[in-house]
Amino acid sequence: MSADDEELAKDLGLLSALTIGVGTMIGAGIFVLPGQAAAAAGPAVALSFVVGGGISLFTALSASELGTAMPKAGGSYYYVNHALGPLFGSIAGWGNWMGLAFASAFYTLGFGEYLASFLPIPNLTVGPFALTGALVLGPFGLSSFQLGALLAGTAFIAVNYVGAKETGSVQIVIVTILVGILTLFSVLGVLQADLSTLRPIFPAETGGAAAVLPATGLVFVSFLGFAKITTVAEELKNPGRNLPLAVVGSVLIVTVMYAIIMVVLMGVVNWRQLGPDFTTTPVLDVAEIAFETVGAAGVGVALLTFAGLLATASSANASILASSRINFAMGRDKLVSDKLNAIHPNFATPYRSIAVTGGLILLFIVAGDVKTLAKAGSVLHLIVYGMLNLALIVMREANVEEYQPDFEVPLYPFVPILGAVSSFGLIAFMKPIEIGLSFVFVGGGLVWYLAYARNKADKQGILSEYVLSRRESMPSPAVSAADSVKPDGGEFRVMVPLANPKHEKDLITLASAFAKARGGVIDAVHIVTVPDQTALSYAADHLDEHEEDYHEVLDAAKRDAETFDVPVETHTIVSHRGFEEIFSAAREHDADLTIMGWGESWHGSPGRVESAVDDLAMDLPCDFLVLKDRGFAPEHVLVPTAGGPDSDLSAETAKLLQAQYGSKVTLLHVADDVAAGEQFLAEWAESHDLEDAELRVETGDVETAIARAADDCTMVIVGATERGLLSRLVSGSLVLDVVDEISCSVLLAERARDRSFFERLFGK
Repeated sequence: MSADDEELAKDLGLLSALTIGVGTMIGAGIFVLPGQAAAAAGPAVALSFVVGGGISLFTALSASELGTAMPKAGGSYYYVNHALGPLFGSIAGWGNWMGLAFASAFYTLGFGEYLASFLPIPNLTVGPFALTGALVLGPFGLSSFQLGALLAGTAFIAVNYVGAKETGSVQIVIVTILVGILTLFSVLGVLQADLSTLRPIFPAETGGAAAVLPATGLVFVSFLGFAKITTVAEELKNPGRNLPLAVVGSVLIVTVMYAIIMVVLMGVVNWRQLGPDFTTTPVLDVAEIAFETVGAAGVGVALLTFAGLLATASSANASILASSRINFAMGRDKLVSDKLNAIHPNFATPYRSIAVTGGLILLFIVAGDVKTLAKAGSVLHLIVYGMLNLALIVMREANVEEYQPDFEVPLYPFVPILGAVSSFGLIAFMKPIEIGLSFVFVGGGLVWYLAYARNKADKQGILSEYVLSRRESMPSPAVSAADSVKPDGGEFRVMVPLANPKHEKDLITLASAFAKARGGVIDAVHIVTVPDQTALSYAADHLDEHEEDYHEVLDAAKRDAETFDVPVETHTIVSHRGFEEIFSAAREHDADLTIMGWGESWHGSPGRVESAVDDLAMDLPCDFLVLKDRGFAPEHVLVPTAGGPDSDLSAETAKLLQAQYGSKVTLLHVADDVAAGEQFLAEWAESHDLEDAELRVETGDVETAIARAADDCTMVIVGATERGLLSRLVSGSLVLDVVDEISCSVLLAERARDRSFFERLFGK
């Protein structure tokens, strides 16, 4: 089976999730940035780490709520794209992608520094040489740690290219070793520390207290790992509890560790001697002094060198892996080409995405310096984090029915508002070159959406839907803005749930007509229902035990669709639900139209496609056509109409069959006044581009008139009843009775639309 939608086994506990965040964040602030940070703010840099942790904490809470409600690949990018729409999603996607590339280069440069501390890696200077026989470049140099970083970066990219990865148990071991070494380092460092070196806390030469926030901007790159935990929310045991504990807990743990270790560093060695002018690896210098108290200076340096290599390698590798997931999510949402997401035939990895990202990382290693890379990566992530907080506000205020988080942010809306304001506000304390470099990519994301992605994306976003569905009450500038940037592309997707092989061909034939006319694709879905007592992950691995030859109906659908020269995708969905899963699948697959067979025992709401309970709880995710199949024969189509949106869909279907198969179309209207009925029907036919249809007006009982007219036809397309749930449960359904009386095939048409609670109960 292909592209299956299966539930992942929930095999990650709290400790595993916690180490994902801690392991990604623990490297930069301790092993790479102390010298730069000390020069930026002196002893007050410990406070900068606390401020950075506080800003991260607001976003961590918002990410936890969004992660428990929408556990999707792409993490923060997905939340922004889903809530704010593809324009902001494009900015977030490109920003997150480039931010991770900056961060990966930064971590890898740190790895190179530690590698060069014990390996004899030479500096490299290349003399003048010519490019293309015309352009002559001057001497070009690479330091020893840049060479080490290039070697390491190439290795990390290769590891991701071939698909090797850290397992949860390995990550726990890595983080345990790191925390153990750093704890020992801190304890020994405290014994050697002289806290008088921390005075004054706000030295005048760094700018005093005003230096705290600019230094926060520098060290914020140390807090970029917590959102990575949200990408594995589907695999967490008890995610409503463990996800927020892991995300928030990882931020708190690393914030405390960073603050303590910075105090230890500056207590052992005066902060003025920690700057980059004095040492490139201040942690090693402090380790030599700290471990000297136990007569193991050499061992201390070796331990901290090993820890530095381990931490920077783990962070760099995790960032490269995360960037490929963002590319995959953007490709799924049609914001970038699917070609970028091609899977390697041997390694099963998105090798093109990894190769492009890897090339950028190597370029940044050669061209960038540690400080610029750190702050540029921070700016891009701060933009994304600000939008993530806004996404939470949109999801809450739009009151989206399917938004059901297991964890809710406390003190809403103050937490996401503070998260957005602090994230965007910290950008102001960066240097113009760092802001400018980052905004080049933000502007690039905006241009990319308008020039490329807008014509392909079909996901509108909750914010745009909210504004456009309330045109009358919204300010006109907001409506105009939503209209001007909403996506206008994307393939027309026809979903066909298949169960009975006898009716598969007729359903696919009808779906092919729609897909071919709209230049779209067929999404053939087979739902395998298993008992509630059976875990979905187990069922997915043992499908033959639940349904023999489950794939045959999809294989037949693919063959039949291809005979009409229509693209087709096939999916097997393992679910505890049967009929109800169709609606979830239509939402998840972004279907524009669902064509399904009539199953009398499938639902308890006769004359409509949703169940009696769903009738009260939800609206349809897309348009529906339900076929009562007595043979697909579109030669003469009858369309009874009394107006309304469902009849509009009936007319569109009849028009399509007329164009595809040359169908003769008869329009029927039942009225007490024949003259008024003829006028209505003529106007209705003209407004639906069916002026060439035969017009038929009758009086009397509606059911009898439809049954009588159907005797001369080969197919009837009838709109779903406008009655509400209570009236249909009491009096039955017009449509259901008609279906039973007619001998030819019947298509029940129901258009997706918003209905008030009153309309759900009583109809119009």
